[in-house]
Amino acid sequence: MRLIPALKTIHPDHLHGQFAFGIETNLSGTPAMDKLWEYISTAKENPKSHNDSLAGNLSSSLVLNDTDNYFFDNTCIPIIGKYKEFFKKSTAFNSQSISKNDLPYGLDNFWVNFQKQHEFNPMHNHSGVYSFVVFMKIPTDWREQHEIPFVKESNSPKASDFEFVYTDIMGNIRQYAYSLDSSFEGIMLFFPAEMMHQVYPFYNCEEERITISGNIVYDI
Repeated sequence: MRLIPALKTIHPDHLHGQFAFGIETNLSGTPAMDKLWEYISTAKENPKSHNDSLAGNLSSSLVLNDTDNYFFDNTCIPIIGKYKEFFKKSTAFNSQSISKNDLPYGLDNFWVNFQKQHEFNPMHNHSGVYSFVVFMKIPTDWREQHEIPFVKESNSPKASDFEFVYTDIMGNIRQYAYSLDSSFEGIMLFFPAEMMHQVYPFYNCEEERITISGNIVYDI
């Protein structure tokens, strides 16, 4: 588990509060990852579309059911604790995500996205206090994606990237991109729900990218 850096020039081990905005953890090989795949299989058997609730321009998004609150209790709650432990010491994030420490939390929305080539998720944020994304299947390699001629010729090659967008302390718009390949399968990003982010399209691949997302709210 590590902090999500907001500046690429700052090594995660040397981060201070003003240079980070979330937590990155690896679920690969854990019971939580197995449980998430089970949830996806169940959702496919009795599909309930989530497309009309999302900003994504995607072919398919399905509602997931966190059976017995397994994922929330065993994965989300510990990460919330780590998040609050770090950011309560920082003045960088004066948001609702750390302002009401004694209120209980609940998993409000929970869904899986199946992204096909050419599809994308425009810049958006989420409702609630915290949000997360888990990269379940990444069928592309960012190195190949960034070498596609029309991408390579751009001054900002971003094909297949997942990107956070934020304003720094000087009021400048900044980006922090995750350039994805199969090594990111199992990585979970946990961040404030109001954090803007976007997903770029990928190309030349018939397989789907599969990601899971959710929103955490005050359970009152």
